[in-house]
Amino acid sequence: MRWRSDPNFSRFAIGRRELVLHRGIATHAATILRELTNLKTTDESGAGNRRSAFRLSIADGPELFARRSRRGGMIASLLDDLYVGMNPRPLQELAITVAAMKRGIPVAEPMGAMVEWIGPALYRGFFLTRAASGMTLWEFLRTDDDATVREHVLQQVRSAIDTMHRGGLFHADLNLHNLLVTKAGESFAAIILDLDKSRLYDGPVPEAQRRENRRRLLRSARKLDPSGRYLDEAALTILSLG
Repeated sequence: MRWRSDPNFSRFAIGRRELVLHRGIATHAATILRELTNLKTTDESGAGNRRSAFRLSIADGPELFARRSRRGGMIASLLDDLYVGMNPRPLQELAITVAAMKRGIPVAEPMGAMVEWIGPALYRGFFLTRAASGMTLWEFLRTDDDATVREHVLQQVRSAIDTMHRGGLFHADLNLHNLLVTKAGESFAAIILDLDKSRLYDGPVPEAQRRENRRRLLRSARKLDPSGRYLDEAALTILSLG
């Protein structure tokens, strides 16, 4: 998907930088731009798989979560946070996340994106969401040993994934790090994170792509928990992975 003008978002062009922000935080554009510029040059490690996610506290504004686009694998040593293309991935992710939220899929609330053009078709960028309290599914499984609570949380995660598939969203890299467990009143809920490279279908996600999501999630579980200490066969069955 390509980013298109949306009445709930404002666009700012500042030199080589393109900033799209939810209208609720548009008045903080200068502050957000400064904070993202500082994050671009920091040596500090953030959260997430690639240590590229950071919390941003804006005076008189909501707390934000900023994820810097960074490559993985062997190519990361060469390009790190540089990408090639005329349809920047942070803006694609913003478009997909906005559409997914409108479909009732439990995703982190999208708040904006920034792209800095380094040269023709060469850029680096950030994606912004409203910060949500909680912990990743992998962190939760290693923290809470109450069997009843764990079963409930796994059921909530399964429900979120089912909703995602019914709503037509195929996740490009579903794993234990991009499923967020958060409080919902006296209960728990699951939020799906990191829709970079994901795809939206006009209807429900085809079964072949659903199986691919489940394979990726199972691969993540086997890699992080090879002994099955936190995700035994019963837990995998609840997640429809067993």
